[in-house]
Amino acid sequence: MLQEQFVDTLTSVTSSVTPAMEAQAADLVKELSIWELTMRGGFIMIPLALLSIVSIYIFVERCIAIHRAAADDASFMQRIRDYIHEGEIESARNLCNRVDTPYSRLILKGISRIGRPMNDVLVAIENTGNIEIANLEKGLPWLATTAAGGPMIGFLGTVVGMVNAFFNLASAGTSANIAVLADGIYAALVTTVAGLIVGIIALFAYNYLVARINKVMNSLEAKTMEFMDLLNEPA
Repeated sequence: MLQEQFVDTLTSVTSSVTPAMEAQAADLVKELSIWELTMRGGFIMIPLALLSIVSIYIFVERCIAIHRAAADDASFMQRIRDYIHEGEIESARNLCNRVDTPYSRLILKGISRIGRPMNDVLVAIENTGNIEIANLEKGLPWLATTAAGGPMIGFLGTVVGMVNAFFNLASAGTSANIAVLADGIYAALVTTVAGLIVGIIALFAYNYLVARINKVMNSLEAKTMEFMDLLNEPA
């Protein structure tokens, strides 16, 4: 009996959906485009767009810089060893200048301190290494700020949009209905979605670049230790 009543109710509801209502629903679906949603986000979408553009630029530029810094010449340290053992310090310096990578600049600083106590050589190399790592980390604070600030800006836009939605609902008076509130709410939520997208992309980009820089740092430390061992080798 209950099953028959449910079927009758479902049939009546289905039959009450007129072609005009179906067409109206189809029009609403078609109108819900990404561009329209972006425009409905309001002025908050402008800083989010600027954050995304700058973050993309920093990510691409840092990827190129880190890729160049990570380039390794397998024969570099062997040639440095040969030059130093043969007493050709100037040739070793010229080689470092030609290679012109972070690790070659570290070795160049170490070569310039040959003859001084080993601790002084190591400190000079480490200071140069800190400068090289700092150069590679340029722009990363911006990515970190975007990762944290993007969702907050988006949430701010949603709060402002919700205030406007309830204000419009109150202003409608007796003619207020759920459509007025729903229209304002979905438009307000657009900024939260945009902020989360920008923040998540910036977070992944930041972590990726940090991992790449750590890999370069490990390589610099390995080159430093190899150079220090080289200075302790018998001629």
